[in-house]
Amino acid sequence: MSDETTVPATEPRRVILEGVSPEIDCGRFPIKRTVGEEVVVEADAFTDGHDAIACALLYRAPDETGEAGEAEWREVPMEPLGNDRWRARFTVGSLGRWRYTVEAWVDCFESWRRDLEKRLEAGQDLTVDLEIGAALLREAARRAAAQPADAKRLAALAKRLTNATAPEKRAALATAAETATLASRWADRSRATRYRRELMVWVDRERARFSAWYEMFPRSAAKSKDGKPPRHGTFKDLEQRLDYVAGMGFDVLYLPPIHPIGTSHRKGKNNARQAEPGDAGSPWAIGASGKKGGGHTAIHPELGTPAAFRRLVKRARAAGLEIALDLAYQCSPDHPWIREHPEWFRARPDGTIQYAENPPKKYEDIVPFDFETPAWRELWEALAGVVDHWIGEGVKIFRVDNPHTKALAFWEWLIARVQAEHPDVIFLSEAFTRPKVMYRLAKLGFTQSYNYFPWRNHKWELTEYFTELTKTEVAEFFRPNLWPNTPDILTEPLQVGGRPAFVQRLVLAATLGASYGIYGPPFELQEATPREPGSEEYVDSEKYELRSWDLERPDSLRDMIARVNRARRENPALHQDRTLAFHGVENDQLLAYSKSAGDNAILVVVNLDPHHTQSGWTALDLDALGVERDQPFQVHDLITDARYLWQGERNYVELDPHAVPAHIFRIRRHTHRQETIDDSL
Repeated sequence: MSDETTVPATEPRRVILEGVSPEIDCGRFPIKRTVGEEVVVEADAFTDGHDAIACALLYRAPDETGEAGEAEWREVPMEPLGNDRWRARFTVGSLGRWRYTVEAWVDCFESWRRDLEKRLEAGQDLTVDLEIGAALLREAARRAAAQPADAKRLAALAKRLTNATAPEKRAALATAAETATLASRWADRSRATRYRRELMVWVDRERARFSAWYEMFPRSAAKSKDGKPPRHGTFKDLEQRLDYVAGMGFDVLYLPPIHPIGTSHRKGKNNARQAEPGDAGSPWAIGASGKKGGGHTAIHPELGTPAAFRRLVKRARAAGLEIALDLAYQCSPDHPWIREHPEWFRARPDGTIQYAENPPKKYEDIVPFDFETPAWRELWEALAGVVDHWIGEGVKIFRVDNPHTKALAFWEWLIARVQAEHPDVIFLSEAFTRPKVMYRLAKLGFTQSYNYFPWRNHKWELTEYFTELTKTEVAEFFRPNLWPNTPDILTEPLQVGGRPAFVQRLVLAATLGASYGIYGPPFELQEATPREPGSEEYVDSEKYELRSWDLERPDSLRDMIARVNRARRENPALHQDRTLAFHGVENDQLLAYSKSAGDNAILVVVNLDPHHTQSGWTALDLDALGVERDQPFQVHDLITDARYLWQGERNYVELDPHAVPAHIFRIRRHTHRQETIDDSL
């Protein structure tokens, strides 16, 4: 007889549990939160017949077990939403891997209580039914033996249900909310259905959710004097920039690779295949031979010493900045590992080592690792040792270069290994690749991710893309970090849009995303010249040469950036992405959207046309803004400090991109009309 037709060996559970959310790939990967955030869990739960059921959300913190070493769950009752859907929530209070699941059971007492109310209303005889209820309460009292006070109350209630009092009074006692609460606390859950999986939440620190990054090349931190060619900057020079970066409101200072640079096949200025004497080379060509050489744990000798780097980290922290380092797993042909571990690299038929290529592009100065080497275990351990080294030097944030070109299984192993000991470490994935690969990297553990924002410029594509990132399952595991430019990306709108385009993209990045970054000083100084027409590469790129920047130029966006970052810091609505809501505007060149957190609501309107003034009438979602339809409200522009009195859905906006191409409005809600008017004067 087949297994399908034999009687089950164990008693089947009557309650069905399914449709649990959030759940990523059948529980294979955790969702993401930061300390203090809520996890809202929903599930479908139902049973045969008409019995009432109860549901509970079970959750536990990392390493939370009972005295016997068993999992010790905290419990929250789930509330019915209708149509057999249930919901509850819990707050994650510490770093690490939390777990949650759902349990449901037939609630015999509630089923009895519900039917008793119907019989009472119909005027039926309740004698037998009250005896049944008393028996249910006595059983609950036995289950409550570990809590004598509850057991005593339950036993007393059972006795009162069978005394000589009028049936109506006994029924009132049986159906009282206090009785139901006490009985449900000690419900019979011996036949409860537990969801078949324990689901996971990885909890990061707040900076994983809300951060403002500033990227700069430390070798370009030196000041040029008397028109002389720039000298190589040092960590000491970079210390002099800390107040500049912090003053604009950034909290992460990201440095491209700081390691020795190879000389073999070194690239020249503007990515020339032949370097000239004195050319600095690309920092991503990691590793040099000789006395002052070294690999991924060494520091370029002209930048300074390990002690100087540790001092930089300390002084940055005092200025309110965290240092983030580039983690680029690749080598120059001069890297010590090439000589010491040739088995970690792929050999060509002619005996040479395969350099990096993305045909037709060639990167002769870079050699990739072979993640299919038979010595992959030794390679993985060595690469993990790089992260361990820099954590020891005080670094807790890593921007990872091109992770999609390395083995995906490696990243899952590495990130789990690092975060098991250092759950506060943050990894930013720089993978401009296909969506499924990008999302898989996020599922594997990357804390934040670069994304397609630089190439989303039109109203429809911005709306569509950010709806995907914030209103679908993607929001549970993918945290976008928005960059309008990088050393590799100078988009066409920035090339042709002038200052308005830079301000427009700044506001979009800083308000659509809770985390964003800029590559400076080229961004605030509005560097917009490509290496050649049709290219997104900067001319005279810092990737290949030393640069000197005039940070005091009067056209700098420094003050504008500071204003935008101040608005971000002071408004909790901009500290997250989950409440992003788009609003209608009767003009395709105007984009309106909002975020809210409690009483704090921010409405942003951006002119997407960097050349012409655009105007239109809004179609606001007043519920998303928390505004009453019949009451005026004030909108306070946090960029210009202007204030306007609006009412209802339709309000007029006009933005001249050559003045300021965007509004960042803080909504000022008021109960009384006169208060609103007075506040606007």
